[in-house]
Amino acid sequence: MGSAQTGTGKTASFTLPMIDILDAGIAKARMPRSLILAPTRELAAQVADSFENFSVNHELSMALLIGGVSFSEQETALEKGVDVLIATPGRLLDHFERGKVLLQDVKILVIDETDKMLDMGFIPDVERIVSLIPRIRQTLFFSATLSDEIQKIGNQFVLNPKIIEVARIAQTASTISQYICKTTPRSKQSYLQKLLKDERINNAVIFCNRKKDIASLVKSLKNHKFNVSTLHGDMSQTARLEALKAFKEEKTKYLIASDVAARGLDIPSVSHVFNYDVPSNAEDYVHRIGRTGRAGRTGNAFTLVASSDDQKYLSAIEQLISISIPEHTISGDKVDFNAQNNINNDQSVNEKIIEPATDSSTKSKKTQQRSRYNEKRPPAWTGGNGFEDPENVPAFLR
Repeated sequence: MGSAQTGTGKTASFTLPMIDILDAGIAKARMPRSLILAPTRELAAQVADSFENFSVNHELSMALLIGGVSFSEQETALEKGVDVLIATPGRLLDHFERGKVLLQDVKILVIDETDKMLDMGFIPDVERIVSLIPRIRQTLFFSATLSDEIQKIGNQFVLNPKIIEVARIAQTASTISQYICKTTPRSKQSYLQKLLKDERINNAVIFCNRKKDIASLVKSLKNHKFNVSTLHGDMSQTARLEALKAFKEEKTKYLIASDVAARGLDIPSVSHVFNYDVPSNAEDYVHRIGRTGRAGRTGNAFTLVASSDDQKYLSAIEQLISISIPEHTISGDKVDFNAQNNINNDQSVNEKIIEPATDSSTKSKKTQQRSRYNEKRPPAWTGGNGFEDPENVPAFLR
């Protein structure tokens, strides 16, 4: 069970020994010799790319089983026999149910980003997959964060487990300069735009908690001529891979993403990470900012704090990483977001209790539209049932 900071080479730590071990032997049809499980399609695809790069001087075969891709191509690869099978749990079980893959010849099992497997509800699938593999095998768990709960689950799958920690659990890399930026909900987008203009950015990943926030932010940034692309779980696999490819090839400068991009993705030379939303899970913060400052490079991480809930999540993050994150201000202008939130709240309350003017000439446009709409509605909807004789009331209104 291995734990190390993001960007330190966990993929290489299990891929290189596997290549050496598997170099001798021949794979049988539909019976892979080793299995690597990953929680997301992007991470599985990245592991596959790493394996191809590392094994360029070896004659080893590999198959990638992920959703959003044709079954037939994957089945063809399995029929030829593969030394290494890289898969997401759901797609692997789909192939197993079809009888296209048999797991009784697996000698090495790797479960990457184990904590994410738990968060995404994959543990039942993992338990079933492990039950189909020979009990005598080499099993490896890897994650940047290895909690007590993960260790307990790991004990179910690993015989005589040994824990190897390269760095303290949940420690952020020293190559990353971290900052918080206090702002307000109304000012978040303009604050971010100012940061993007002021910072010397090579390329950057901007994380949002919700997909609707991604859509809103993308629209705003595009309107202000920023070169952006998106990545989230509701996109097709083809669109997700195209967005990642464009970002890696520097065709787009900013990638607006959900946490699907926070785990394990190794994108070269990312200079900045921006948390447009503070992650509600403190460990996700470690993974998010780990997209920069990788392999000895330096990086910068900015987190926008715009509400009391954000402050609560920030406190949990600082407690986890044992660091008090310094505050960053734009042009020396410090924002007291608590005071600003109080002002906004007072304004919203005042707006709610202001009664519209009774004089029709001074009514707001919305009020006039609402009045015209009410005049056109059927009598049954204008207060009371609108029928003098109860017997005439339609059944659907009783």
